[in-house]
Amino acid sequence: MLTKFETKSARVKGLSFHSKRPWVLASLHNGVIQLWDYRMCTLIEKFDEHDGPVRGINFHQQQPLFVSGGDDYKIKVWNYKLRRCLFTLLGHLDYIRTTFFHHEYPWVLSSSDDQTIRIWNWQSRTCTSVLTGHSHYVMCAQFHPSEDLVVSASLDQTVRVWDISGLRKKNVSPGPGGIEDRLRNPGQTDLFGTSDAIVKHVLEGHDRGVNWAAFHPTLPLIVSGADDRQIKLWRMNESKAWEVDTCRGHYNNVSCCLFHPRQELILSNSEDKSIRVWDMSKRTGVQTFRREHDRFWVMAAHPSLNLFAAGHDAGMIIFKLERERPPFAVHNNTLYYVKDKYLRKLDFNSSKDVAVMQLRGGSRSPIYSMSYNPAENAILLCTKASNVDNSTYDLYVIPKETDSQNPDAPEGKRSSGLTAVWVARNRFAVLDRTHSIIIKNLKNEITKKVQAPNCEDIFYAGTGCLLLKEPDVVTLFDVQQKRTLATVKISKVKFVIWSNDMATVALISKHVISICNRKLENLCTIHENIRIKSGSWDESGVFVYTTSNHIKYALTNGDHGIIRTLDLPIYITRIKGTSVYCLDRECRPRVLNIDPTEFKFKLALVNRKYEEVLHMVRNAKLVGQSIISYLQKKGYPEVALHFVKDEKTRFGLALECGNIEIALEAAKALDDAACWEKLGEAALLQGNHQIVEMAYQKTKNFDKLSFLYLITGNLDKLKKMMKIAEIRKDTSGHYQNALLLGDVNERVKILKGCGQKSLAYLTAATHGLEEEANELKEGFGEGERVPDLYPNASLLQPPVPITQQESNWPLLTVSKGFFEGAMAARG
Repeated sequence: MLTKFETKSARVKGLSFHSKRPWVLASLHNGVIQLWDYRMCTLIEKFDEHDGPVRGINFHQQQPLFVSGGDDYKIKVWNYKLRRCLFTLLGHLDYIRTTFFHHEYPWVLSSSDDQTIRIWNWQSRTCTSVLTGHSHYVMCAQFHPSEDLVVSASLDQTVRVWDISGLRKKNVSPGPGGIEDRLRNPGQTDLFGTSDAIVKHVLEGHDRGVNWAAFHPTLPLIVSGADDRQIKLWRMNESKAWEVDTCRGHYNNVSCCLFHPRQELILSNSEDKSIRVWDMSKRTGVQTFRREHDRFWVMAAHPSLNLFAAGHDAGMIIFKLERERPPFAVHNNTLYYVKDKYLRKLDFNSSKDVAVMQLRGGSRSPIYSMSYNPAENAILLCTKASNVDNSTYDLYVIPKETDSQNPDAPEGKRSSGLTAVWVARNRFAVLDRTHSIIIKNLKNEITKKVQAPNCEDIFYAGTGCLLLKEPDVVTLFDVQQKRTLATVKISKVKFVIWSNDMATVALISKHVISICNRKLENLCTIHENIRIKSGSWDESGVFVYTTSNHIKYALTNGDHGIIRTLDLPIYITRIKGTSVYCLDRECRPRVLNIDPTEFKFKLALVNRKYEEVLHMVRNAKLVGQSIISYLQKKGYPEVALHFVKDEKTRFGLALECGNIEIALEAAKALDDAACWEKLGEAALLQGNHQIVEMAYQKTKNFDKLSFLYLITGNLDKLKKMMKIAEIRKDTSGHYQNALLLGDVNERVKILKGCGQKSLAYLTAATHGLEEEANELKEGFGEGERVPDLYPNASLLQPPVPITQQESNWPLLTVSKGFFEGAMAARG
């Protein structure tokens, strides 16, 4: 039993899987209904309008609805898209135990401690029928998956089967006389007409109250579980129903039981804190899963996937009974895989898929792994049992001549062992239960034994070598020399996938991929939030892998990303160009198309294959923020510039790669003060004073503009700046410009204008403007002192520019980068 997801909460009393989305509803003893995404392991929503425990819960198969029933006697129909309760159905007089939607009609079926079963129409929001007959609490009632039947279980120790075809006829078709007759005589009743629901069978056999009953999805069978600790299997036909057999093994009340949707199995759980799996044909237990402290209360099966949910005192678990990863091995253009007890062979080139031999039966455990030996055309198939000591492997030599319609069943050699893999043309290694590595020949005879006390699993690592999985490390071990060649610290490795040239290896754990070279030196580590399912190396050296939701890629430098999404998990067998060859969970070979452009582009950049990059830039539809940020991060903003249409991003990239012309175009389009300011700074660093001038003009940065005109010797424009300052009544700027121009008259005028008479007089007198000085001197009043002139004052006149800088400052000639040059040439 494999636990996929677990929650901790109050006691779970009801469970329901969504038919399409990876969702499960859990109704709790404290009145809360939880909606979980079991694939992402997140709580999506909580609904808490019930008062007291909620025992009944069920998703609708098509509509965005679910129904709940609680100890507050209320049935509530909810819309999960609107995240609210739509309406409440009232009528039951005691606790409601179960609520189920009909698969086709707008009906809800409810069972209650008021000893009745009710059928409601959720569209008209009315009760259409009340099924009475039980003499104690009705613990469970369910619709038949295809027929007009209902099964119910009660504490009166009976299971009842009800025929509701009368209700269907009454509600779905107008009946005899037509609808006009019905409307004309509404009060007329058919005295001998069929009632809505009649008891078809009463199944008696349990010695205590029955807690659960369920129909088989396809066969005329019913399973029931009761407080007598027994699970009973019943068969029925049109006229009668009878007990077929009893499964005994639980040692407390059986709280829930159901048929496996696709296998001949029954699942049950109990207050004895266990889930048990029973073989329907042998009526024997095949698996038991126990919790230490929590009693189980309810169970649900997924309608289409091999998933089950069980609710207990402290939460719920989602589990599957066995691994669904198909065992396979790839050699050149051939895929060997196991399906339905046959070894099959698929030719990738011709897509020819044939059965090559029948496999030996006898083991309930599924095949865990496969190892193929092309030299001897032999395979090793490993089976892992729940009790590890019972694990076995089978050695088969594949027949050369095969009849695909009726393949042979050659005699295989079976021995105990945890794992078996080929290490040479005629030798294979087996990890036995004592954790020794045993080397055997093709006759399954021991030739050598190596002690490996901490080894938990072994993987192929080239001729004569093995990778040993230990608790926290993986070791490269030479079998011939019995010595360790290399180690790497990685824990809980599940799969090992070598590249075609055996130069690199991907070590895959549940959520981590570690890519190492031949010496087990770690090249990169990639962490995923969702389980990693499979992987394969592309011919160009890119590792393509799948999670539950996506096909992804990883480069050996650690770059990784998503190629495409998946509806259901797949297991990659091979990557060739744009095709991903894979197996699904039904072991069906499939081919998916992918677009490898993104990872090929990144790989070419990493390997500095610039011609290839340029070709892809010009021809591929590479778009998206991730590519742009990747190119920026890797130091190729000039390449990113080619993809970008957004002006703001173009502006940033152009500045980063020093392309002032493109930055100017973008700045003009954006016309944003902050952009002009940045452009001015960048242009100044490059000595492009013409663009600096434009940037300062756009941002009205007059001080910097004046200084720019000074250092470029442009006195005419500096005079204009002085005029502008005067018009703007910017006295400080006006004076500053006059000072830079050496215009004494203007300075005297400014000082006089702003009431600085003394400073104006000193300026005029010092600079030899006698007329202005005398005029100002006469303006002093009787009480005002005329300032004394400084005897050593000298004339400060700014130097006159020899030449005016018309063109931009010269720059050093630097050869353009490969991409800039190529793109400029193209332009």
